[in-house]
Amino acid sequence: MKTTTTLLGDYEFESINPNGNKVHIDMRPADEKKGQSPTELLLSALAGCASVDLVQMLKKRKKTVNGLRIDADGTRQDDPPRFFTHIKLHFVLESPDATMEEFEKLGHLAATKYCSVAGTLKSEIEHTFEIIR
Repeated sequence: MKTTTTLLGDYEFESINPNGNKVHIDMRPADEKKGQSPTELLLSALAGCASVDLVQMLKKRKKTVNGLRIDADGTRQDDPPRFFTHIKLHFVLESPDATMEEFEKLGHLAATKYCSVAGTLKSEIEHTFEIIR
């Protein structure tokens, strides 16, 4: 898997995957923002990943999913590098036939066991560098 991120301006970047799908990254102040910051994208990716897994697990159990929303709330360390110290995911399911017990169980599994983004938060990251003159 690969993406390429390119500088568009002092506070703007564009990230693109091999299929040509683009994400706009924006580090401007909130009142000038046109896209999400990298840390907001991380929360969005985590919620999106858990959502896909949860919906698939519910559907395998023949449950009706009329809607799903995940509110992701991240608490960050005050000092740089300001990484997340805690992330809370609040799941809201619209379903006439899912029980709270199975929803909680499957939501927990989706967010902790099956979501590759959650697993990636535990990864070791390697860096390489190149300067073009």
